[in-house]
Amino acid sequence: MMVEGVRRRPGRAKGAGPLGAANEVSVGLSALRHNPSMFFNLPTLLTWARIVAIPLVVGVYYLNLAPETQNIVGTGLFILFALTDWADGWLARKLQMTSSFGAFLDPVADKFLVTAALLVLVHLGRLHAFIALVIIGREIAISALREWMAQIGASRSVAVHMLGKVKTVVQMIAIPFLLYHGTLFGLIDTQFWGTVLIIISAVLTIWSMVYYLQKALPEIRARVR
Repeated sequence: MMVEGVRRRPGRAKGAGPLGAANEVSVGLSALRHNPSMFFNLPTLLTWARIVAIPLVVGVYYLNLAPETQNIVGTGLFILFALTDWADGWLARKLQMTSSFGAFLDPVADKFLVTAALLVLVHLGRLHAFIALVIIGREIAISALREWMAQIGASRSVAVHMLGKVKTVVQMIAIPFLLYHGTLFGLIDTQFWGTVLIIISAVLTIWSMVYYLQKALPEIRARVR
């Protein structure tokens, strides 16, 4: 995170002297001391909760519990903490607590939680490793692409698109179905439909990755000439 107070003020000469430099640092440290809420306000605490939830969701499947109990508890925990993704964004806007740190931490927490759940499903034999690799690999690739595009000042080219949002929704329905691994309401075979949805999610994952790469391609070409 860049502290605004540490940036050189417009019009200040580079050779402003040690007193000017000391003032600059003092302003930056003061801004940091007086704005600790960006790390621990309510929306950010919900985001932290998703990271803390990872050992809970994973650990349930290693406890000495009946498989049915593991499935119910694991599914419930995943849904509960996945809902904080919506809640923290809504609260941040409602309470006007948006911050650059929150914008950074939110997608990181999402990716950690989803990756942990996918690895558990692979371990339990409910998900093919190739599908997990496609989904996780795409997230790594697009994250790296967005970081590079931000460095060259072209982050708008790879802004979140509706295709990526649809992929996320499908994925966040598929994972609880696979974690539950049973018959829901006596009608829905969650393993079957979870598998169908996660395959659809994998297809959307590749599709959205191609879309983002196409949007970034002009910038990439311009810098390799």
